[in-house]
Amino acid sequence: MDRSFLVLLLCSLFSLSHSQKYYNAIFSFGDSISDTGNMCIGGCPSWLTTGQPPYGETFFGKPTGRCTDGRVIIDYLAEYFGLPLLPPSKSSGTSFQKGANMAIIGATTLNADFFASIGLSDKIWNNGPLDTQIQWFQQILPSVCGSDCKSYLSKSLIIMGEFGGNDYNAPLFSGSSTDTVSTYVPRVIQTISAGIEKLIALGATDIVVPGVLPIGCFPLYLTLFQNSNSGDYDQNGCLKKFNSLSSYHNTMLTQTISNLRNKYPGARIMYADFYNQVQQMVQSPQSFGLKYGLKVCCGASGQGQYNYNNNARCGMSGSSSCSDPQNYLIWDGIHLTEAAYRSIANGWLKGPYCSPSILG
Repeated sequence: MDRSFLVLLLCSLFSLSHSQKYYNAIFSFGDSISDTGNMCIGGCPSWLTTGQPPYGETFFGKPTGRCTDGRVIIDYLAEYFGLPLLPPSKSSGTSFQKGANMAIIGATTLNADFFASIGLSDKIWNNGPLDTQIQWFQQILPSVCGSDCKSYLSKSLIIMGEFGGNDYNAPLFSGSSTDTVSTYVPRVIQTISAGIEKLIALGATDIVVPGVLPIGCFPLYLTLFQNSNSGDYDQNGCLKKFNSLSSYHNTMLTQTISNLRNKYPGARIMYADFYNQVQQMVQSPQSFGLKYGLKVCCGASGQGQYNYNNNARCGMSGSSSCSDPQNYLIWDGIHLTEAAYRSIANGWLKGPYCSPSILG
């Protein structure tokens, strides 16, 4: 066999193996973990700290509305499948045929009426809960797929979340106990489940549903709820009661996903395990190409155990950022770095942190 032909054949086989999973588009829903600029259409507002330098510095060279130093998970997924970075769904004059991102900073699962019922109306500062994001999605669909959306969405990848973090942050930061907040979890999970069913009804078949993060490992929580009782902390230095809340959410979510798989055997619903991957990154950052677990890259350098001060948060006067964000897990105290998001994206694509993995 001619050697040049053999080389060409092997290259073709490699290309096919890499691209055997193909999507028309990616559509994303969620909060600040995945927002790619819906809060910054026409420019980031001056009051939005995550819209100020040094956010975006690593990859984009400027703030884009992403709550990190560069790219987020959805960016890496788009790059892997040869798709453009997802434009925010609120963009005007933009084509969404290859995907769109409905995620927005501060988004909750539950609607404003729920937070009003528990006296927290003033803590929810944008109108982008899950139901609203699905409405935004339905509004752009005609421009994407016309009258054949079921077929188009069956060849698209949906990222549903994460959702739940802000539903719990708002009451916890307002003084509610974890016991009280845990009573909201079933309602949150029910709303996520209903959202997944709406997307399946529209034609979605491949849906990634991330759990919530181990919030007890984030310097924002570790600083606000710091105490001297060693029994409140686990072996990684994380606050156990907050991680227990996250675990409860994720346990209920995985059971719900199991039920949905049985109900919709034609859909491929994947559970993305944010919790365990980030816990392992905290425990052994070196295993993921990082150096620092619980220290913040952008914040109050040299202050406290975590480089975090709520009055000198990243993007605020008095804050500073590290020169090597590629070595850090945590960017600003509550969001991760681009380097961490790259590892998480790989864990979702190939496993073991997504069940089944996206590439299956």
